Amino acid sequence: MSDQISALRLFVRVAATGSFSQAAREHNLTQPTASRIIALLEEKLGGTLFMRTTRAVTLTESGAEYLARIKPVLDALDEADHAVRGNGQLRGSLRVGVSSIVASRVLVPSLSEFSEHHAQLRIELVVDDRRQDLISENVDVVLRFGKLADSSAIARRIGRWPLVVAASPSYIARKGLPILPADLASHNFVIAGPTAGKVLTFKKDGSEISIQTDGSLAITGAEVAINAGVCGLGIIVASLPSVEREFGQSRLVRLLPDWDVGDITAHALFPSGQTPKPAARAFVDFIVRHLGGDHVETAG
Repeated sequence: MSDQISALRLFVRVAATGSFSQAAREHNLTQPTASRIIALLEEKLGGTLFMRTTRAVTLTESGAEYLARIKPVLDALDEADHAVRGNGQLRGSLRVGVSSIVASRVLVPSLSEFSEHHAQLRIELVVDDRRQDLISENVDVVLRFGKLADSSAIARRIGRWPLVVAASPSYIARKGLPILPADLASHNFVIAGPTAGKVLTFKKDGSEISIQTDGSLAITGAEVAINAGVCGLGIIVASLPSVEREFGQSRLVRLLPDWDVGDITAHALFPSGQTPKPAARAFVDFIVRHLGGDHVETAG
């Protein structure tokens, strides 16, 4: 039984990494040994789990179906082991989907405490500024900002942060300092993140004014967009935590600080149809304690 479970865990890691070599290293095996174990598993099942080429290792259709069926079983075993140990220590692996800016500015600076407490847990940050698919990319939990798309996934709110409007001192020196929201209509925005294709609504003392953002530069990555703002390429709109470093270093200046420009909400999403693995739940608990916010709801 233990050999079969080990083979299944190896299969899951090959599927997650797309590499026999990497999965073998994680399991203290040689690459030929890992390949042989998977080949024996395929022989036992009477089907092919992976398509192997010189460039990539990808799941077959039957391999993807098999992964979807066995991963919840392995996660349940992990949860049972965790309950019996009773010492709070987590083991195995945890794949967290996250954008580059959240990874570098929110998670990494606060992750050492969690990692030290769970020294036997391998954490993989799947960093991508597009929205990861939890099932096909074998992600245990993903952190998302903004409005949630329709989904059957279970979402837990982990925080809410105010949006701020900012520009570099060099941009202000060239283009002038906006005094009122209406002044922004003649300014150049870096179109990215929460501003992409949207109207900004400013509120103050019962007054409300909406401004259409426009600009000559569009960037898909929030981290790069902030750097563009620092370089004077335009006004940016970002969550307050993502630009606090630049404010502290006077590389960005907050514009219209007396006006409320709304906020952005962060959620942790777990795969639908599965019980979240203990490591995923513990990780989200940790993030909630550090970032604030605690709400359970269905995405959509």
